[in-house]
Amino acid sequence: MNETRVLIVGAGPTGLTLACDLARRGADFRIIEKERPAGSRGKGLQPRTLEVFDDLGVLDAVLTAGAPYPPLRSYAGGEVVWEGRMHEPKEPTPDVPYPTAPMLPQWRTEQILRDRLAELGGRVERGELIDFEQDDDGVTAVLAGGERIRAAYLVGADGGRSVVRKRLGIGFAGETHETERMLIADVRTDDVDRDHWHFWGDVASRTPHFALCPLPGTEDFQLVAPLIGTDTPELTLPTFQKIVSEVSDVRLREVGWASVYRVNIRMAERFRDRRVFLAGDAAHVHSPAGGQGLNTGVQDAYNLGWKLAAERALDTYEEERLPVAAGVLGLSTRLYRGMSERQAEAYRRGGETDQLGIGYPGASLSVGGGKAGERAPDAPLREGRLFDVFRGPHFTLLAFGEGHAETVARVNERYGAAVRAYTVGDDGADLVDAAGHARRAYGTDGLVLVRPDGYIGVYDAPVDDYLRALA
Repeated sequence: MNETRVLIVGAGPTGLTLACDLARRGADFRIIEKERPAGSRGKGLQPRTLEVFDDLGVLDAVLTAGAPYPPLRSYAGGEVVWEGRMHEPKEPTPDVPYPTAPMLPQWRTEQILRDRLAELGGRVERGELIDFEQDDDGVTAVLAGGERIRAAYLVGADGGRSVVRKRLGIGFAGETHETERMLIADVRTDDVDRDHWHFWGDVASRTPHFALCPLPGTEDFQLVAPLIGTDTPELTLPTFQKIVSEVSDVRLREVGWASVYRVNIRMAERFRDRRVFLAGDAAHVHSPAGGQGLNTGVQDAYNLGWKLAAERALDTYEEERLPVAAGVLGLSTRLYRGMSERQAEAYRRGGETDQLGIGYPGASLSVGGGKAGERAPDAPLREGRLFDVFRGPHFTLLAFGEGHAETVARVNERYGAAVRAYTVGDDGADLVDAAGHARRAYGTDGLVLVRPDGYIGVYDAPVDDYLRALA
């Protein structure tokens, strides 16, 4: 029987993020995928996801391949009747270096993560999980073809129809809207420009007929159209051309990946069952409104990776991520309902969707007062920035103010590469905060311990017990 520490089932953005995080930590794992569908699917990456990708070493590739969301252009027949933006461009600030969500087809995001995984020495294996059993010491998984894998832990990142979740018997509470379906396809046409996101429909009632969104780095547009009635048409070029021709003169010349999407709003009752974890769509599925699903799955993986690698604080995964998923699910549902009811504000995206405000205040791994549990903000330093200091699989101790040099030296000596400790301040400090941005962002003259996933674990409180337990 083959053995590994972690078996990841599913190689979408969630599974790949977890695999990359485990690989850079030197943790033993395997990641399997039965068959990965192509296609654009989720195409928006939120600012907090960009920060995760910065830490994992794929941000440059993502920003090079992606592009800003184009302005919207709405038509009545062949006449332009309205223009505007869903995402207003934002300028970087000292604490938020990536404030604007770029667009990138999901298949390209996955390709970038696979390439990074290969650089780290890992790879996705073709394999289908058909059954598993767990005991006090581990999980025995059975794959199609008969291979048996013994793992200390199993992570189900296998989507909304998760075999892992179903095998555990975990409830998936929520609702499926059978009559609210959409046709989605990657198509090609020469009849519209690639500088706009094109919409056709009834402007007065905000009833959409179809939309064409140019996908960066490709010749494709993502076509989205409401599916009327209960029958499912053939997903062929004539089907999509018929829809388009009802309200426009646009001619499609090719259809690639295509799918029928039903609105599902569901969340697992638990994210953990002993040695088995659920992440991403296996744990929560969202409406497409607000671009939250893919991004929330990436955050699940980022939260779980360092805990699995160290085999510590595993109970806190569900404690921290389940309330977050519930909140994000509520947000995406509210936005979807607003769009369904033709509310203009539902089409505009503000800071509530960027996931920068998500955190774990009051959770068991958030110690001290003030900013404990919040996202650790960036700040420019004399040389580099705080995100450069955070980048990697370690904890980071920041000591603001006077009198902490001995603590910094002791932590560096005791914990080695697991914790990197620095004094922060004016000339003579390890990290020179010349413009004072770090001190303004953190607002303390004490100790701040930043977790490996970029959240403040300890704020202005002793760190020794925390580090002994987790580092």
